[in-house]
Amino acid sequence: QVQLVESGGGSVQAGDSLRLSCAASGGDFSKHAMGWFRQAPGKERSFVARTTISGETASYADAVAGRFTISRDNTKNMLYLQMNNLKPDDTAIYYCAAAPIGTYYIDPRRYDTWGQGTQVTVSS
Repeated sequence: QVQLVESGGGSVQAGDSLRLSCAASGGDFSKHAMGWFRQAPGKERSFVARTTISGETASYADAVAGRFTISRDNTKNMLYLQMNNLKPDDTAIYYCAAAPIGTYYIDPRRYDTWGQGTQVTVSS
């Protein structure tokens, strides 16, 4: 089974950029569609972005479309989330997740493998 470790979070000002990384080990990373999710204090975990096994197709939550970009490098077993023009509402713990092989979900409840999360804090 794939294990996931996120990195790249931090505290930034509104308008800044961050790039989150998710390192995969074990299993076969290239067989899993991947997603980024976030959870703000007092809120449920929500979808941010997802990409297919090849990385050629992606979709985004409306709140981040046009500002965030998900990508992957299957040769390095890495998933990325480039976040530009960050806003205070983007403050959350960000998680990467692997979808069960053969699936491509938005619903976080459908994902069965998660990293530990990385904190992103955006101040105004």
